[in-house]
Amino acid sequence: MGPKPTLPSSSDLYRSRLDQILDPRHALFRLAVLIDWDRFDEEFGRFYRPLGRPAKPTRLMVGLSYLQHTFNLSDEAVVQRWIENPYYQWFCGCEYFQHELPCDPSSLTRWRKRLGPEGLE
Repeated sequence: MGPKPTLPSSSDLYRSRLDQILDPRHALFRLAVLIDWDRFDEEFGRFYRPLGRPAKPTRLMVGLSYLQHTFNLSDEAVVQRWIENPYYQWFCGCEYFQHELPCDPSSLTRWRKRLGPEGLE
């Protein structure tokens, strides 16, 4: 099944959005704005089946993969740094700072396996 849409909750009403508190000159902030994230949804849509549990958002998985490759991190390390770094969260599509892990580190392994070598290229 494809990624499920993320909807804002009523508790977000009193929280500060990441784009309001982060430095827009930071490299990851700028890069997140430049990337055409919808294209990844279009390209990777063929790897999802209509049945089963909803997948993690494509932007999250692509963003984590990019951060992992760029900073030479393991699956566990990139997920752990994501929870500590608001720029990582913004880059991966979060509007508000999150205090929970975005996914289990093994989800990255399964996602790479689903895409295969040609999908990762």
